Amino acid sequence: MRVVAALGGNALLRRGESPDSEVQAHHVIAAVDALAPMARQHELVITHGNGPQIGLLALESARDPSLSHPYPLDVLGAQTQGMVGYWLLQALQYVVPDRVVACIVTQTLVAADDPAWDAPSKFIGPVYDETEAKRLAAERGWQVRVDGSAWRRVVASPAPLAVVEEPLVDLLLSQGVIVVCAGGGGAPVIRDPNGRLRGVEAVVDKDRTSAILAVSVKADALLLLTDVAGVEAGFGTPDAKPIGSANVDELRRLDLPAGSMGPKVAAICEFAEATGRFAAIGSLDDADAVLRGDSGTNVGSHRHLTD
Repeated sequence: MRVVAALGGNALLRRGESPDSEVQAHHVIAAVDALAPMARQHELVITHGNGPQIGLLALESARDPSLSHPYPLDVLGAQTQGMVGYWLLQALQYVVPDRVVACIVTQTLVAADDPAWDAPSKFIGPVYDETEAKRLAAERGWQVRVDGSAWRRVVASPAPLAVVEEPLVDLLLSQGVIVVCAGGGGAPVIRDPNGRLRGVEAVVDKDRTSAILAVSVKADALLLLTDVAGVEAGFGTPDAKPIGSANVDELRRLDLPAGSMGPKVAAICEFAEATGRFAAIGSLDDADAVLRGDSGTNVGSHRHLTD
């Protein structure tokens, strides 16, 4: 089977944890242990989030007195692909030493006229209380929003159109290579009138990018693995109930947060609609059970996974 597994950035750095490299590397080892059965049995693409990581790099860049202006988000996104990809590479090489593993920096094509430029929705960086968040917003020209019980910075998140390096990913998979790519949704780029790719100030949603990539490489399954067990009907209310198997129409009717679960549901629906194949959202700790359809929230046909 060919599987695309997307790891949530918050699964690699828990809310409120110190962003020290040792903390994140520890979580990466745990993530790879959870993915080990898939890595041994299937063709595997691993993508990952970068919200906490890119936010940290953006803060460091903004505070650096030697810089005339902070590094742009597309460049910082490429940096996080290398950083998290390096940790994943080492952990995978230890767990599945008989498989070749490659980490590649990828670019994601977006539209220059995407309406998302005027409505930032992607959370990045650490959490703040309301007073601190608004102080930083005024000081640094940020936009901030409520994220659960805290506040975080939000940036533009245009829809992904294509992963530029998809032919390379497909080639590596066909040769039995485990591929780590599209970290943080990929470095966002637009194509100018001369056909040249140019980076833009945004963070693409990694789940939407993962869905686009899964369709283009003809994946059998798309898994969005995070720090929650799945999607809930009535989320945030006393009557919240977990959703197991569902159809696309049922999932699209749910009222879900735009900065977190909303894009995940949109991503599995897009993949299922385009391919008719299996897509699921679930806990990273239960990755193998999510692939079997025994855990998490899933949509699309599971039949071809067991044929």
